[in-house]
Amino acid sequence: MSDKKYSNGDFSAYDRAEHGSDEYYRKQAASPVSKRHDGKTGCLGGLLYFIFIVSVSVILACVGWMAASDVLALNKEAKTVDVTLPEEIFTEKEVQVTGSDGKVSTKTVNVADIGKVATILKDAGIIQYKALFELYSGISDAKEKMDPGTYTLSTEFDYRAIVKKMQFGSDSQVRTMVTFPEGFTMKEIFQRLEENNICKYDDLMECAANTEFNYKFLENIPLGDATRLEGFLFPDTYEFYEGETPEATIDTFLQIFHYKLTAEMWDLAAAKNLSMRDVVNIASMIEKEAANDDERALIASVIYNRLKANMPLGIDATIQYALPEHKEQLTEEDLAIDSPYNTRKNIGLPPTPIANPGFPSIMAALKPASTNYLYYALDTATGTHKFFKTASEFNAFVATQNY
Repeated sequence: MSDKKYSNGDFSAYDRAEHGSDEYYRKQAASPVSKRHDGKTGCLGGLLYFIFIVSVSVILACVGWMAASDVLALNKEAKTVDVTLPEEIFTEKEVQVTGSDGKVSTKTVNVADIGKVATILKDAGIIQYKALFELYSGISDAKEKMDPGTYTLSTEFDYRAIVKKMQFGSDSQVRTMVTFPEGFTMKEIFQRLEENNICKYDDLMECAANTEFNYKFLENIPLGDATRLEGFLFPDTYEFYEGETPEATIDTFLQIFHYKLTAEMWDLAAAKNLSMRDVVNIASMIEKEAANDDERALIASVIYNRLKANMPLGIDATIQYALPEHKEQLTEEDLAIDSPYNTRKNIGLPPTPIANPGFPSIMAALKPASTNYLYYALDTATGTHKFFKTASEFNAFVATQNY
């Protein structure tokens, strides 16, 4: 009997006889050669998936913690840095503001470029994630809550505090002490302010010319020319915010001048039929001419005596004011300059004060000495001035000097 199996699935008579029927063989043919381990594979896949979920959760938790740490300033190394937000990263925007009385008015606000602010803070080490700070700023509308200036910031500040600290007048804004000597002109004051990063020179000049400041001593002085404030920027040592507005900066000087004026000073000016600007004008010339405090009232007397006599004042400091640059020694051409500030050629006071005088010079202008002096000249040996009643006395002394 043959034991041959057919490829078509039929089996030999021997096999049928051995196992009894074809059903057995059909089942054998349907069975795989080897068994799959489905149970084991399913358990392993579930374990791997669990590990994946846990890993992603851990990563997300770590990222979330890192983000929260930056936003909330948690566990950050303490560090303090001065950060400057330059004016160039701000633009101005007009917004509608409703006052306590219900009236709506227009207000101009600074709008910061948040991307550049974030870069500055990141470079300074105050924040770690620029995109996160930009996201927070967008949600909190922080771009309208910042101002140009220099601020002392700490890594211990959270995002909300950082934004709040970068506002004008905050306790984090850097303040700078600046001293202005008596006799500084307005231009010299504005140049020093710019040198100390307080405010730009051109902005100060524009503000001086066109901003209305509500002080009695400025009444009847028209807008349009920056020299309208010459003489009223009281010389002293001041503390300013870096990046301060020109209006606030100038008003600081004017407030001090306002507080220096007393009722007696107003009465003395009125008794001489002078405006306060006239008084400051005279005081500015005294400031530029006097070698010491003892001379101030004497020089004032010469000015008043010449005004009364309808004589040119002949004060070369006024010519210096008209020149583009200060000169150590004036030439004949300078002395002949065609300018209303040339008090050798013109009678009366110059158009404006020529400097910002200190309090002693202002008081000398209000309380001049009682003399008959019409002339004074510098004694080069002592560095002080000699005073004379007549031109002959004056000329005789000048002949002995080597000016």
